[in-house]
Amino acid sequence: MKDRILKRFSDQIAALERELRFELPKEIQRAREHGDLRENAEYKAARERQGILNTQIAMLKKRVGEISMMNLDRIPRDRAGFGSTVHLRGANGDTIIYQLVMPEDADADKGMISTSSPIGRAILNKEEGDEIKVTTPNGVRRFELVKVTTIHDEE
Repeated sequence: MKDRILKRFSDQIAALERELRFELPKEIQRAREHGDLRENAEYKAARERQGILNTQIAMLKKRVGEISMMNLDRIPRDRAGFGSTVHLRGANGDTIIYQLVMPEDADADKGMISTSSPIGRAILNKEEGDEIKVTTPNGVRRFELVKVTTIHDEE
């Protein structure tokens, strides 16, 4: 999982750097050819984009460094942690399946929830059979953790 995330971030960084180094300079040059730079909206937009790209690249590189330093051995083997797939039974008896992921990978529609989200935090370090309480705007929701598959089980 860690390698998959690092690959995705590396691909994003490469795409942003390509735009920054090859596409944007061409746009800036075209905008300069239009004359007075003080009143040139295309030039200003391209320069702003340049700043945004530099910021995004720096943030992604920082995140890659953080992820690279993750010690997967510190993730629990017997309870829910980063990368775990959990099966929750709601009060109505329905089963919901979630995978605990990093915030940038979260997609509730695909069952991928962040470890920093309210439900993600409530699930962390829980074992099969534990009750999970999550405070939502509509009140407290209760679940039973019926199955945990950790990142170690999936390797």
